Amino acid sequence: MAEPPERDPFPEFRLDSDAGATFVLESKGKWWHAGFHLTTAIVGPTILTLPYAFRGLGWGLGFLCLTVLGCVTFYSYYLMSKVLEHCEKAGRRHIRFRELAADVLGVGIGAILLAGECLKIMYENLSPNGSLKLYEFIAMVTVVMIVLSQLPSFHSLRHINFASLLCLGYTFLMVGACINAGLSKNAPPRDYSLEPSGSSRVFSAFTSISIIAAIFGNGILPEIQATLAPPATGKMVKGLLMCYTVALLTFYSAAVSGYWVFGNNSNSNILKSLMPDEGPSLAPTIVLGLAVVFVLLQLLAIGLVYSQVAYEIMEKQSADVKQGMFSKRNLIPRLILRSLYVIFCGFMAAMLPFFGDISGVVGAIGFIPLDFILPMLLYNMTYKPSRSTLTYWINLSIIIVFTGVGIMGSFSSIRKLVLDANKFKLFSSDVVD
Repeated sequence: MAEPPERDPFPEFRLDSDAGATFVLESKGKWWHAGFHLTTAIVGPTILTLPYAFRGLGWGLGFLCLTVLGCVTFYSYYLMSKVLEHCEKAGRRHIRFRELAADVLGVGIGAILLAGECLKIMYENLSPNGSLKLYEFIAMVTVVMIVLSQLPSFHSLRHINFASLLCLGYTFLMVGACINAGLSKNAPPRDYSLEPSGSSRVFSAFTSISIIAAIFGNGILPEIQATLAPPATGKMVKGLLMCYTVALLTFYSAAVSGYWVFGNNSNSNILKSLMPDEGPSLAPTIVLGLAVVFVLLQLLAIGLVYSQVAYEIMEKQSADVKQGMFSKRNLIPRLILRSLYVIFCGFMAAMLPFFGDISGVVGAIGFIPLDFILPMLLYNMTYKPSRSTLTYWINLSIIIVFTGVGIMGSFSSIRKLVLDANKFKLFSSDVVD
């Protein structure tokens, strides 16, 4: 007598009824498309906050944390890609992080806020007595994002994300501007000292680590891997190597040049340090203007990439997989829901312009568990390495260490939010560091 067919233990991972996966995560990409998406998601304008993160660490610890977090995230993403490949070979849809997508929302809000701030910085440089406020620039960015959000799938962003790689020139423009500022007669005084109090120094260090974790963080790796044409084996590793080559060139140069010039006076957006409220601009206006344009283009790409997680969740419930992607039945809900999502992100960015503090909280609560703990845990659960193997103990050690770092980072980041509470004003025209 034939045995009954085995019950599918993962019915939620089936594609035939999931419009979100079918429409948003089209599996057509090549490995270099994954490289474009990964680089856009990881190597973004948040690197402009690296000199700010070094304030709580100093030179030596700053370099150490940047290097360690970079190596651990690469290892983490490699393990996650192996887990996803295992799922594919087992005939299941890729696991995704959508149930842990609060950090993705934070990235969307942060991208719109930083884009609006960059526009405001350039506007004030060109028109010092202008009347436009930060929330008005945020509204402009939000309108552009609403239009671009209608691109139907993650795969359809590949050309935008390739163009965003070309825009990484803003990193080298910023590095050149910092070197020019450091050698000029208007160079700011440099102070690299840490907090005088031991407890304050510890809290500042963990806040800085959380910010660096947020910069390295990529909460959408499974979604990116899901866009690859099967089989995905080996393709994500090539994409990761491409991404981290760019990261190596940009992260260290941005951190070193910015912290060298401004030290403890580094702003959460180094462009703002180069255009101080008082005194002359520390770099040629045309250089900073070009850098702002590149930053804006990159931020739009980042906002689009991270929004795909939200769009997939929405379209799983709102779209009909049996009808075409551009049918009226699917097009109208997509237009309404995506526009409302972007409007919500823009509203939150305008209402709560606290970029530096938000980066620390998002890094500690969102990215540290997602990128430094969960992949190791999933790998050990999936492949079940023997307790006598080095892989098992490396993974377990990373889980334990970064659980502690995440707890301390959450506490120190929230503590900084509380200490800065008196600076917060809803719909403020200045971003609080």
